[in-house]
Amino acid sequence: MSTSAKLKIWTAISVVIGCVIGSGVFVKPGRVLIAAGDSNSALLAWLCGGLISLAGGLTLAEISSRIPKTGGIYVYLEELFGKVWGFMCGWVQALIYGPALMSALSLYFASLLLQFMAIQDTSLIKPIALLTLFTLASATAYSTACGAIIQNLTTFIKLIPIAILGIVGLVMGEAPIFNVTLPASDVPAAGMGVAILSTLWAYDGWVQVSNLAGELENPSKNLPRAIIFGLTGVIIAYILVNMSLFHVVPVEQITLLNEKTASVAAETLFGPFGGKALSLGILISIFGCLNGNILTLTRVPYAMAERKAFPFSSFFSVLHSKFKTPVNSIVLKTIIASIMILLLNPDRITDIAMFIMYLFYALAFAGIVIVRRKFGVPEKGNYKVPFYPVIPAIACFGSLYICYSMCTQQPLDAAISILVALSGVPVFYYLQKKNLK
Repeated sequence: MSTSAKLKIWTAISVVIGCVIGSGVFVKPGRVLIAAGDSNSALLAWLCGGLISLAGGLTLAEISSRIPKTGGIYVYLEELFGKVWGFMCGWVQALIYGPALMSALSLYFASLLLQFMAIQDTSLIKPIALLTLFTLASATAYSTACGAIIQNLTTFIKLIPIAILGIVGLVMGEAPIFNVTLPASDVPAAGMGVAILSTLWAYDGWVQVSNLAGELENPSKNLPRAIIFGLTGVIIAYILVNMSLFHVVPVEQITLLNEKTASVAAETLFGPFGGKALSLGILISIFGCLNGNILTLTRVPYAMAERKAFPFSSFFSVLHSKFKTPVNSIVLKTIIASIMILLLNPDRITDIAMFIMYLFYALAFAGIVIVRRKFGVPEKGNYKVPFYPVIPAIACFGSLYICYSMCTQQPLDAAISILVALSGVPVFYYLQKKNLK
């Protein structure tokens, strides 16, 4: 790529923000607040989640620049720790992480759509979630371009509700923001680790920024700048939105409303019509986020199958003869996501997804040590993670802390996630043996 065609710094920052901002800031305030126990701790959890993501992005940027191969975390773990670790990561992305994101977003969308339409029958949530999932999966299977059009139309719109809520709520709200403790409950607060884990759903997507290195002008300077400015902007936006919600809706109500909090705040601030308009923007944001995840995450089994690193590779590595899309891979992910919709609630789904991926993220962050030993310190002019080894340590130990917290607070979900990951080990060796024949 010629220098003139490379990305400018402001474009890179907008890409970072666009990759990260989705649905989480609208649907997680209640969950974070319940886990944290008070408003101050909840805001701190949002800050800590952002700082862990920022440290992770800066660390992974150097790893990606030293291992210039496509495939993200899957490839980095394979290169640094061996093929079995890369396979387990891809296995988890295919069976847990991808379907979990798709199912949770479908459920959140359905819940808010019913609220938007003033329908009280909550039994309709799962049917609407399934219908939404099937519709977008079918559009993606029919044409990648169709999914891309939906994505382009929804990307800009999702920034509008965040800007309006974050500013107007602080000006017009009356409820206290700080030092508000939740009423005593029979169920104690889960703790800061679980609260931070919940925020990571909102920050998820930062891992994609590591793929910008080859596209940037002067990447050694502009990549860390894009990550720092982009994620800092997201952190500020998320904290402002949460402060605004606390200022408009009493925290006791937020814990009951959860994903409906932003819509209720919008109606409180702008009345029925203005509230409906802003709620529609939130719905479009979540719809676009779901579409983007279906568009990208359904490709994982296909990509693994192309490398003969997935069961029934000959089946999942085939593109549809007419549509030229990985239909079989899309169908697999959609079926798993549908089962999750029927059996689990969205908050539990997202906790499981974030927990298992952050185990692999922590391993990848630790891999920076191997990268430095193998390739040495990057030469002047090439990107290197700032303040090494402090930033990688924050990313690694921050990830391990929240995973440890989930193991202690939600051991069943953690155990299920780990067992699914470990189930990939015999599958890996079976495929290795089969491919050698």
